[in-house]
Amino acid sequence: MEVVAEGLAFPEGPVALSDGTVLVTEIDRGTLTRISPSGGTEVVAHCGGGPNGAAIGADGAVYLCNNGGRFASGKWNGGWIERVDLHSGAVEVLYRECDGRRLSGPNDLVFDSTGNFYFTDTGKFRGRQRDVGSLYYAHSDGSQIQEIVHPAESPNGIGLSPDLGTLYYAETVTARLRRRQVMAPGRLAEVAATDPSTLVVGLPGYQAFDSLAVDGEGNVCVATLVTGCITSVSADGRGFTQYALPEGLEDEMVTNLCFGGEDLLTAYVTLGGTGRLIRCRWPQPGLALEFSA
Repeated sequence: MEVVAEGLAFPEGPVALSDGTVLVTEIDRGTLTRISPSGGTEVVAHCGGGPNGAAIGADGAVYLCNNGGRFASGKWNGGWIERVDLHSGAVEVLYRECDGRRLSGPNDLVFDSTGNFYFTDTGKFRGRQRDVGSLYYAHSDGSQIQEIVHPAESPNGIGLSPDLGTLYYAETVTARLRRRQVMAPGRLAEVAATDPSTLVVGLPGYQAFDSLAVDGEGNVCVATLVTGCITSVSADGRGFTQYALPEGLEDEMVTNLCFGGEDLLTAYVTLGGTGRLIRCRWPQPGLALEFSA
């Protein structure tokens, strides 16, 4: 495992590009940033707020969940979904609300084969008050958005199984990984959000789940807070393996990961506490996403 870049302002949302560079969001800096293989950084776009999860769409643009920034900053007034042109850096806001309700803390997203996407809204902790989370499905052209799961307990990372038939999402506060059967694009099997059948795995002790990526064998790899590791969960939930950071790279805020390289065997991991992007060889190839750039 090696450090690719340092000095990042709470990195998240890694996206490996075909030219060997990696995009990350810097939540506390409000930017989408490109990192070269040698560690050089270049700001692609100034997004403001708190850009979080990112993914490449069918048009080659980057789509971002923006959580609006930290509530304690005094500048937070809700979150939004935005599109960033990789060439010009132009930022376009696609969604700020759904059915008249403000988006609170959009966190992470994943595209399906139609070119539209699912995303999580973690909610927001605001002193003694709290916004409850939801899952949404949205069209990439900004024309339609629908809430598909509510309530959801602090939903964070989100991903699709290799056959696109299962939607996974991780709960931060409970350290639980949940699944929902996809019946059609944007339509999930109708069960209660807390139905026991939706539970894939729950971690013991004091841990928390952040964002995730699915590997080529269908394991769900979840960035795990507090313990500072990646938890790889089998698709059936019968087992999991935790991959700890090596001595000298410890970080309790392991926020996200993605797979890259020609063989998809390189894992890029963002460390929020120490502001680093690191990389390592992964035991299995990552799952090729629907769209890339």
